[in-house]
Amino acid sequence: MDGLDVAELVERLGSDEDAVRKMAAFKLQSNIGDPSFTDVFISEGGLTNLRYLTLHASGNTLAYSLTCFSRLLEVDKGWDHINQDVVERVVELVVTHPLVNILRGAMAVLGAIVAHQRSPNAHSAQTETFGFRALKPAIAIYPQFLEKLVGSLSAADHALCANALHLINALMRDAITNDGEAEWPRFIKRLQDLGVIKAVYGLMQSNALQDLAHPLLEFQALMKVLLRKWRDVPVDLHKPEHRRALKAIHLASNPEKISETVEDLEDGRDGKNDKDGKDKKHNPEKWRRLGFETENPGLEFEDTGYLGMMDLADYVRKHANIFQRLLLEQSTLSPRTRCPIARASLAVTTILYDCFEVDGSDLDDTKAYLALETRSTYDKIFKPLILQWSRLHFAGLQAFSRLWKATGAEREDFLKLVDLVRVLLDAVVSEVKRDTSIQEVEGMIQDYDCERLRKIQMENLQLMYEDTWAHHLRQVRDELNHEALQFMKEQRIRCLLQGAWFPNGQGPEHDSSRMAQSDVKPIQTLRYVKLSHNRRYLHYGDFDEKEDQNPDLDTLHEKRKFFLTLHSPMTNNALSSGPQSCFIRRIQYFRHYPRL
Repeated sequence: MDGLDVAELVERLGSDEDAVRKMAAFKLQSNIGDPSFTDVFISEGGLTNLRYLTLHASGNTLAYSLTCFSRLLEVDKGWDHINQDVVERVVELVVTHPLVNILRGAMAVLGAIVAHQRSPNAHSAQTETFGFRALKPAIAIYPQFLEKLVGSLSAADHALCANALHLINALMRDAITNDGEAEWPRFIKRLQDLGVIKAVYGLMQSNALQDLAHPLLEFQALMKVLLRKWRDVPVDLHKPEHRRALKAIHLASNPEKISETVEDLEDGRDGKNDKDGKDKKHNPEKWRRLGFETENPGLEFEDTGYLGMMDLADYVRKHANIFQRLLLEQSTLSPRTRCPIARASLAVTTILYDCFEVDGSDLDDTKAYLALETRSTYDKIFKPLILQWSRLHFAGLQAFSRLWKATGAEREDFLKLVDLVRVLLDAVVSEVKRDTSIQEVEGMIQDYDCERLRKIQMENLQLMYEDTWAHHLRQVRDELNHEALQFMKEQRIRCLLQGAWFPNGQGPEHDSSRMAQSDVKPIQTLRYVKLSHNRRYLHYGDFDEKEDQNPDLDTLHEKRKFFLTLHSPMTNNALSSGPQSCFIRRIQYFRHYPRL
């Protein structure tokens, strides 16, 4: 602000010459973010001139004016000059103008308008000026606005991508928060149809992540909000859309063909006779044959809500042939050994919900924003796979069916298979890198076999036990080790108190090669060892042969001071060479292999 005359700058903004206005708007860009400058600028009437340029200027002058207006809104100034004319003009620029610098400023202005927090005391006319509601009249005039907005995510200019994604995030958040129960799903569906998921997924895996980190992380958090919101919507078969989704699942199963196949197998018919004139009967297992547990499927969506119904309906719609073929295979099996496809689908939905920590608190998102300062944390923070929810669900369901067949599971083993699939998806989601393609992830899921999953499952179980019981297990192990040592010590002392015979040869470590070279046969004597009653001295004596009755302690004239430890030699003054060393080695051998 130093050396800048605000009054002169305001006057230049209102000049009739475009070059003068352009230079003034250019200088204004670098100062408008200063609150002290902004107050003086507004008091001098500059906001009126800036608004006029936004509505009527063109070229670089318009681009500079839009940038100034967006920065003014960022410091929470100039909201009283926002009306429907401004909104309609900026929406028109987004749809019709090709220049990147103008599009950047226009999207920044719209993003600020949509994200602006409405005052609870504001009257209805003011609330119409902000949020998604402010853009709806202009979007009605320019219906291609959303398509143009999503298309900007593929632009080469990173700043334009960031502003476009910020605006999309603001529109989504406002729609989820303020629109009715029937309105926000339609808006989200429209964005998905325009390819916003595919575009954001590409940005998350690109090298431009650092420039787009904040809006991408916000979009990822919004995806969790959407999943959580869909999960919290209870399935109500009185609602037309819920009833239609369930009917579509039933029709996609090709019930007539499967029913005929089952009847043919049961009756031994070829399926060609008795078709005409036969009344259609109600199938008593209409829903159980699809894998539901009962004939009231609405109750089985209690844990997954409408999210589980969406995943199952999406699976049967996109993979109808696979679904029908799987049902045909299951229809030839006994009810006990059939893989419950519907229950498996709901289980995979729950597993994915837990893997991505969808119920994580907003505090976790705040920590993630702080962690963006270091590039090394990007792979841990960004989870592009959450944008491939549908394909992950399909791959998980295929893995469930494959493991069910490989393990020969039955109805009672359902929860065990759920645990195996949970281990599988946990391992893949946690280990996969940010830039790994979804095709590679699907291949990884198919590569896991049952043995590998069981090994991981046991390792995880061991880690869980160690985390929970490590201190207690170490304490018990130490106590048992001490008790075992004391028991072994007392046991060996009792054996020595009874007395025992030992070979009195050269010992095991004297090699036999030297004996083989000599023709002299060593004389083998025996040594009898017995511990004194006071356990202080070890008495022993050498004999040519083993006597029928063990010698008495008084007849053993040799003795050594005795103590017993399991971690050091048995005697303090053991001789290191000669026949005595052989005797000590035999005692140690006896210590490790006591005779009871």
